[in-house]
Amino acid sequence: MFDHLFTDEQRRIRDEARDFVRDTPRRLILDMDDEKTRFPREWLKEAGQRGLLGVRHPVRWGGRGMDWVTACAVSEEIGTLSYELACVFGVGGDLVCDAIIAHGTDEQRERYVKPLLAGELFAAECLTEPRGGSDFFGATATAEDRGDHFLLNGQKRFIVGAEGADFFLVYARTDSDPQAPPQKSISCFIVDRGPGVEVKYLYGLMGCRGGGTGRLVFKDVKVPKANLLGGLHGAYPVFTTMMVPERLGTAAMTIGPGRAALDV
Repeated sequence: MFDHLFTDEQRRIRDEARDFVRDTPRRLILDMDDEKTRFPREWLKEAGQRGLLGVRHPVRWGGRGMDWVTACAVSEEIGTLSYELACVFGVGGDLVCDAIIAHGTDEQRERYVKPLLAGELFAAECLTEPRGGSDFFGATATAEDRGDHFLLNGQKRFIVGAEGADFFLVYARTDSDPQAPPQKSISCFIVDRGPGVEVKYLYGLMGCRGGGTGRLVFKDVKVPKANLLGGLHGAYPVFTTMMVPERLGTAAMTIGPGRAALDV
């Protein structure tokens, strides 16, 4: 981005991101590509402590109350390090936090958003399944209502942060009626890493190693009713909310590697 587009405050936060980039050890990037580092936990923790995660989120929940211009500028700078570092930076701080802030309860925001933006917790989004690509309406993972909790079963793949995340945003079918409209048969859950949550294997993706991208298997995972996000069968609005930072954030962060490539 060009300096003349920024206010003084936007430029200051952009420069903070540049300082963070300069302070990131070259060895981290090399170790991620060699898969010696499988998830950059300490790096994300530092980003949170510097107040760089989710800068456009409300101050009340740990953000800095800035706008999309500032967020995109930060994503661009982080992207100069590597595409994968930009991915893990954005998945939790932008996608997951967006969903919980927009559709969650204050209890969920307090428990998950604030510590995530502070660099104390890490999150992943679980949408894609082994049977196909990012087919939201074709989700086959299921969550059965068992009274005081839901019982989650299914698989997700190509999940950035599968290795390393403390909790997951998971889409699962909650209406078993095959005639039910797909937009009204899926729910979204905040799932803590724990019994029944397994990382089966990691994907050695070219140029995207070290972000813990893997396949997740959920076997009879008990999800408290309080962890339902957006209401029963209410995942579609959550999904559409998350697609904004997914698309815009990805576009912004890929400018960074492009800049780095031109420099080389």
